[in-house]
Amino acid sequence: MRRLLPAIAGTAALALTLAACGSDGGDTDSDAAPQSDTAPADLEAELTWWDTSDPTNEGPAFDALIEQFNEEYPNVTINHEAVPFDEAQNKFKTAAQSGSGAPDILRAEVAWVPEFASLGYLYALDGTPLLEDTNFLETPLSSNVYDGKTYGVPQVTDTLGLMYNKALFEKAGIDAPPATWDEVTEASAKLEKIGVDGLYINSGGYFLLPFIYGAGGDLVDTDAQKITVNSPENVDGISTAQDLVKSGAAVKPDANDSYGTMMTLFKEGKVGMIINGPWETANVSSDKKFGGFENLGVAPVPAGDGGQGAPVGGHNYVIYSGMDEEKADAAIAFVQFMTSPESMAFMADELGLLPANADAYDELEGNDKVAAWEPALEVAQPRPWIPEGGLFFAPLDQMATEVLVQGKDVQGSLDTAAQTFKSDVVPDYSE
Repeated sequence: MRRLLPAIAGTAALALTLAACGSDGGDTDSDAAPQSDTAPADLEAELTWWDTSDPTNEGPAFDALIEQFNEEYPNVTINHEAVPFDEAQNKFKTAAQSGSGAPDILRAEVAWVPEFASLGYLYALDGTPLLEDTNFLETPLSSNVYDGKTYGVPQVTDTLGLMYNKALFEKAGIDAPPATWDEVTEASAKLEKIGVDGLYINSGGYFLLPFIYGAGGDLVDTDAQKITVNSPENVDGISTAQDLVKSGAAVKPDANDSYGTMMTLFKEGKVGMIINGPWETANVSSDKKFGGFENLGVAPVPAGDGGQGAPVGGHNYVIYSGMDEEKADAAIAFVQFMTSPESMAFMADELGLLPANADAYDELEGNDKVAAWEPALEVAQPRPWIPEGGLFFAPLDQMATEVLVQGKDVQGSLDTAAQTFKSDVVPDYSE
């Protein structure tokens, strides 16, 4: 398992360069988290943790860890609250801005951290035990850096890959997972002959990033401060996705619940391939209709003309800056427990999630669920770690719906996204 670590660390220099390109922030020394020598049994606090993971599939595993935490910290109460992922970003900003109702700890998508830090809503964790004697993977950790300080630590890392049904592949005579989008078309034709649809592409902007990266494109050029979402490379990449749908090689996404429909069809064996991530490994594997983990194939996302490329995703733990010192001490202790190699290895064993602490992999030798994602992770690349990074996806979601569901012109939809980037996301960038 150790050989996957350099693949992630190898992108660290780029990720750190991107982090340095964020907008200028003010003096954040006042946001530095306090230090404490309080013994675990003497630490008393009641903390609220907003968890944006799946409460059904992932929540019980987190509850088990909280129980373990309370064996060491019996007087720290953790109010574990499930908050829908698509609501959490704005809900946290609204609460933090008003000074009322923000959680003490948040599970934040990697792109949210620079934004929240730039607004002064997070404690800087430099000099705390959270960043001492740890072995976090460099690229996931770099997503927490803003203006030279670190405002969170990784909870989990992930990427997108091609997930496929091994039994359907065997029945259709497909010997190996497709490595290019052209091969996806060929595999879909074979699956169609046995009465199964080929590929389902979720109509969300994040799920189209492999088409963009695979064509050699990106959303913005942070060095040149230029919007590139409507570049010729991106037009080619998104056109590939649209062509898969138009040709029937990919299912036309459901207009109302694209993601849910994708997962239902895949688990029921009605579609042979999906683009998704490790967070669904446990969900798919436990479904009685699917056939267990042994029937789940995972491969890197297929390549376009520019090669293979999937986004580095994941989530971070961040600590709200608007709490008193005693609560902050308890929050640091809790996050330190949750990000320990042992805790991350536990989550990997339970759910197949990919740890962001390198030392956790020492405890995961022989874990097939983690090993399955190694090739996919090796072709992953970081996104722009800038404060505005979390705001890219509303216009990208609109674009994805237009081109995949409504069949609109790709160039026109990307031009609209670029205009929204300019007006609402990165107004200082050129087009």
